[in-house]
Amino acid sequence: MTDFHDTPAADEALRQRLGINRRRFLSTCTAVGAGAIAAPVFGAAPSFAQPQTEGHGHHHGHGRELVPAKKRGIILYTVRDATGRDPLASTLPSGFREVFKELARYGYKQVEFAGYGQHANAPGGASLESVAGAKLLRSWLDEYGLRAQGNHGFIPGSWPLSQPDLDTFKKHLEIANILGMDHMGTGGDPTNSSYKADWDVAADKWNALGDIARKAGIKLYTHNHDAAYGFLLDGGPLDAQGRPTRSSGIRRLEYFLKATDPRTVWLEMDIFWAHVAQYKFHTYTAHDGSQREKVFDPAGLVSRNNKRFPLFHAKDGTRNDTSGEGYDMGAFGEGVIDYRTFFSRVGEKNYHNPMVEQDNAPSGTDLGQSLKLAKIGYDNLAALRKKR
Repeated sequence: MTDFHDTPAADEALRQRLGINRRRFLSTCTAVGAGAIAAPVFGAAPSFAQPQTEGHGHHHGHGRELVPAKKRGIILYTVRDATGRDPLASTLPSGFREVFKELARYGYKQVEFAGYGQHANAPGGASLESVAGAKLLRSWLDEYGLRAQGNHGFIPGSWPLSQPDLDTFKKHLEIANILGMDHMGTGGDPTNSSYKADWDVAADKWNALGDIARKAGIKLYTHNHDAAYGFLLDGGPLDAQGRPTRSSGIRRLEYFLKATDPRTVWLEMDIFWAHVAQYKFHTYTAHDGSQREKVFDPAGLVSRNNKRFPLFHAKDGTRNDTSGEGYDMGAFGEGVIDYRTFFSRVGEKNYHNPMVEQDNAPSGTDLGQSLKLAKIGYDNLAALRKKR
């Protein structure tokens, strides 16, 4: 059985690697009660020095590219205002076809869908969530040299699966195959619960869905937000509802990795939200009631489970210690997350598929903003180079 606890030897090795002593390691972790934890050097194993803007890999440099050209992608949620724009009311790119053309012009080679809806006046109409719509989308992807590499779409809400949910799920697998996807997924966590029993149910469900997807030739993936890397409640005294109140120190999504079949269930790490989790979730109450420190290392989790993470959301942020999350979202390559170190540590650059994402890219005052930021994101992703 896998031991989910950090060992004292592992803790000591980590502290030595970070170049800090035990007292500083623990006192910095517990600083939240007095203010906020100092910013880690993101992408690296977690340390508690303020992030430096120099050396973040956001500029062209020597050495080899960290993200090959064929792997540079974007999730279309970033430019959802453009796909949803009325082509009869604007000269800006609108609808899937024109947006594909524009993204290809920037250099992107991959797109991840966030549903198949667009403006009703765009070619193909409002909804392309059908076999016919998928064929049309595929023709445009091929026209502009793009590949579909995932979708944040339908995951059945029922469990056990209802027949209508199963039919809809299979329809989405058929659409994914027409579009040429290797992967299909969702934008949500497997469950919003913090209790082990609920994650066991989620694992059973995803194992079943993943097996259906595998038989259709598709890898099914789930996408994380910060809460999924919070600590699992799996022991200690029970509350009034009979639920555990303390943790073994295993994080929810780490447990999900262990409880799901690596042949059928995959993950897409949102690197921004993983670093928010690093900021928020570093102390837990152990089964014996003691307070323990355990700092989350996103790149370390990936490197230990590399093949389970075929996709990333490459999303950046600037520091904000008053937000409760540690960061404000911004354009990829213009924040403090150390993507050069992150991609260097996880390796497998011809396997991973990073998708540039910025949730707040659309603007009501600058109607072209999301596409401008998509261009900035592409340029900064392409500029990442491995350190000598």
